[in-house]
Amino acid sequence: MNNLGNGLSIAKHHEDALSVQEAKLAMLRRLGATKSNILSLQGNLANTYQELGRLVESLHLRREVYLGYVNFRGEEHEEALKSANNYASTISCLGRFEEAKPLLRKTIPVARRVLGESDQLTPQMRSLCARALYEDTGATLDDLREAVNTLEEIEATARRVLGGSHPMTVRTQEILKFAQKKLASFG
Repeated sequence: MNNLGNGLSIAKHHEDALSVQEAKLAMLRRLGATKSNILSLQGNLANTYQELGRLVESLHLRREVYLGYVNFRGEEHEEALKSANNYASTISCLGRFEEAKPLLRKTIPVARRVLGESDQLTPQMRSLCARALYEDTGATLDDLREAVNTLEEIEATARRVLGGSHPMTVRTQEILKFAQKKLASFG
């Protein structure tokens, strides 16, 4: 059943994948599956909802998964950090940057301490926080400066570690240019 759901997702048959994933989740709950298996499937289900543009449903599941991992494994567990990033990303997709910022400000120091700066998740979270800062309609000059400084640090590290043509480096450079333009036009 898991292979079927994953295969349908890969083939971009998201509606069909959703049906399979929902059925599997119901089955796992009835059978008393492990918390880890249920949280993992809920994360996949949230991905499918997001692919279908059902962001509010995805957001509710992402929150449940994040809180589930924090309660089950602790806030320093890698799965808790990954789910925090996914949750904050979905919040940001909905344009609710004021909600994303406190979550990221809480979890980024944990990611830095537990995973380190070189783990891919840490700069992803920092970049997402910078995005929340500069895309927020209520962004202050200090918010924009912080976003640009953060993105400059991430870009320099990515260029040094991954090289100038790596997708993460290129994407960070694009985001940085946008943030710099917004900072330059502030006023």
